[in-house]
Amino acid sequence: MAEHLELQQQPEPQAFELQKGDLRLKLTNWGATITSLQVPDANGNLADVVLGFDSLTPYMDGSSRYFGCIVGRVANRIKNGGFTLSGQHYSLPINNGPNTLHGGKIGFDKVVWKVEEQKDGENPSVKFSYHSHDGEQGFPGDLDVSATYTLSGNLELRLDMEAVPRNKPTPVSLAQHTYWNLAGHNSGDILNHSVQIWGSHVTPVDENLIPTGELLPIKGTAFDFTNEKIVGSTISEVPGGYDHNYVLDCGESMDGLKHAAKVRDHSSSRVLDLWTSAPGMQFYTGNFLDGIVGKEGAVYGKHAGLCLETQGFPNAVNQANFPSIIVSPGEVYGHTMD
Repeated sequence: MAEHLELQQQPEPQAFELQKGDLRLKLTNWGATITSLQVPDANGNLADVVLGFDSLTPYMDGSSRYFGCIVGRVANRIKNGGFTLSGQHYSLPINNGPNTLHGGKIGFDKVVWKVEEQKDGENPSVKFSYHSHDGEQGFPGDLDVSATYTLSGNLELRLDMEAVPRNKPTPVSLAQHTYWNLAGHNSGDILNHSVQIWGSHVTPVDENLIPTGELLPIKGTAFDFTNEKIVGSTISEVPGGYDHNYVLDCGESMDGLKHAAKVRDHSSSRVLDLWTSAPGMQFYTGNFLDGIVGKEGAVYGKHAGLCLETQGFPNAVNQANFPSIIVSPGEVYGHTMD
């Protein structure tokens, strides 16, 4: 009977909507996911600028390529699906070549988060929470996670993520995995978007997309986005397309956040400015999108969207010279995007 009651108390997948002025955000507590974001262009015309689906089913049945969700306990790749912490080796599910990607086979993107509160008013918000238990997907310790989406300022979306380990040190690195297309989710590819990234180094990767451990200067290379440039102008020089972690080391700061990236769609004059507290950002150009049918029947082909995943460095748990992602009981992991 107790088990039956516990099952009844599990949260259900739901849809939510926040609006402030011309900014309209749709979310679901399945994976704490952004499903739609309506933004005006220079003439006030609204378009949905994130890739996704019309219903919750494709998010839940495995059709989604991490569209709009929060990934964790550890975003990005962990080499050979394992790490050693405090003298103990932990084995994780392998779900990307020989590696663990985005927290394993059932990461934070594939679970229902609890709805803590939804606020209306001047700065509407919704707060989701999730309790990750000791041993979940192989990770040590109980972990309480929260994610708060807020519409604040003028056409401004803020995400505050927190994680609190309860009883064991554990790696934590959350990331928001929205695919952006500022011309509209159904407008084709993002190769004519221009991008600027406030990072002068990348963490180069091996054949399995695991960082080698070095920090590579990018000045004058195809990876150099320190000055705004068109994505399609150099993507052919990068085998497969961009899927690399940038070291956010040369941006201005504001309210404790670093300038990470600026994206511009010249056809609509929409501009996305991203600030973050994280040390790195995965710049990904939708290289593995292969004709997924999304909202309103739109077909998302290769490069239909780009991701700006602010994060800890990939495989940091196995790379001593990378910023540590280990969080111990008594400490709080915090990660803000604005």
